[in-house]
Amino acid sequence: MAKPSKDVTAAELAILEKLWEHERATLKQLSKWLYGAETPSDIATVQKLISRLEAKGCVARDRDCWPHQFQAAIDRDHLISHRLQATADELCDGTMSTLLTHLVKSAKFNSRQRKRLRKILDDLDAE
Repeated sequence: MAKPSKDVTAAELAILEKLWEHERATLKQLSKWLYGAETPSDIATVQKLISRLEAKGCVARDRDCWPHQFQAAIDRDHLISHRLQATADELCDGTMSTLLTHLVKSAKFNSRQRKRLRKILDDLDAE
């Protein structure tokens, strides 16, 4: 999957969420899912967002069918990793461990979540 060239806005992320959920969609489908309608204004808004996502390498267009279908060109895990690293770069001098330490300390984990986190760390140590 492609590497996003720029960060994704909240509105663009809403489009990606729908594409991850449904895999493929037309502009009208996205408009209906996001806005509850298929008005020309709503469809134009979705078109603009899709165009920006295509330029960033986050969405691919299937031009072999009409209407065109769109799908995510990046997966959710990749975007999460990209955004976390960007946050670490901006706030923690690029050090992911500083960011993760802050996240773990500030989160209110229950015992099951703490156990899962320990297992993830143990699995990483075993690699």
